[in-house]
Amino acid sequence: MDIDTASVAPDPEPEPTSQLSFTLDPNDARHLAILCGQLDGHLRQIEDRLGVGISNRSNHFTVSGSQEAAEATVALLRSLYDDIQQGLILTPESIHLHLQQAGLENLSAQQGIDEMAPTAHIGLIRTKRTSIKPRGRNQQSYVAAIQRHDINFGIGPAGTGKTYLAVACAVQALIEEDVRRILLVRPAVEAGERLGFLPGDLSQKVDPYLRPLYDALYEMLGFETVTKYIERNIIEVAPLAFMRGRTLNNAFIILDEAQNTTREQMKMFLTRIGFGSTAVITGDATQIDLPKGQQSGLTHATQVLDGVKGITFTWFANKDVVRHPLVQRVVAAYDDFESRAPTRNPQDP
Repeated sequence: MDIDTASVAPDPEPEPTSQLSFTLDPNDARHLAILCGQLDGHLRQIEDRLGVGISNRSNHFTVSGSQEAAEATVALLRSLYDDIQQGLILTPESIHLHLQQAGLENLSAQQGIDEMAPTAHIGLIRTKRTSIKPRGRNQQSYVAAIQRHDINFGIGPAGTGKTYLAVACAVQALIEEDVRRILLVRPAVEAGERLGFLPGDLSQKVDPYLRPLYDALYEMLGFETVTKYIERNIIEVAPLAFMRGRTLNNAFIILDEAQNTTREQMKMFLTRIGFGSTAVITGDATQIDLPKGQQSGLTHATQVLDGVKGITFTWFANKDVVRHPLVQRVVAAYDDFESRAPTRNPQDP
């Protein structure tokens, strides 16, 4: 049977591919096994996410795929291997975070190498039970600011690591004896509920609001150590209202959910800072639970303190979200919807 060649669509030209070969040094069989994962599970995870092929013989690797994806993969594998050299244990979750950074940054070839390489000035944050590495420029800038300045703001959407990294820095400072104690502070305002309506004593009333901070502490120090430190008042948890009249010296103070402070509360908190102390204020200005018409102390502080020497602001964006990939899309969808809404947000100043 004759075939009308004019009716047959030509095959699409295949996307040009690159094949990059490189070596990971030092040649350490145990570290290479951690990098590859059980049955090469880590490599398969990277292949599926970045659309590349990875093969290796000992510490000699070959990556094939588009030029951009291949170079980003090389940079990613080098970064992972460097992390392993520093004692970081890779898990599917930590692999996901590395992959998310590579995917969300839309890396060009050179960006891939620059972004994924370990930073010279920000290494791992070492705690008793784990090591944490800041990811992306905003997280690295945030940790650098905390390590160098006394008052620091971390502002942005949920899931960007603001609170977790602040707790990690606090634990490291305590372990290294840079501070004598850690204070965890949070305004007791959540979706219209008030502290007095909750059952139990003060500790039982406050605990639900500070659960994310407790969870981070348990992960970094262990349950028994955290309990012992709380009993000895080395770690103190308190509602913001209980800070009035105090002077906090040689302490690492974290004010979480600061978008729910009033202007007066924020000023009160900032004036509690004493000698040898570091304060980190975290919040998301899009999730304010204050009564309608009341300005957030966090948004007010960004206006009043802008440019004040010794105070830093780190602004996180949707691309910095390090939770499930859908969280980033949820945040972006809400931001897009609110930007198109005809009415003004009643919480705005």
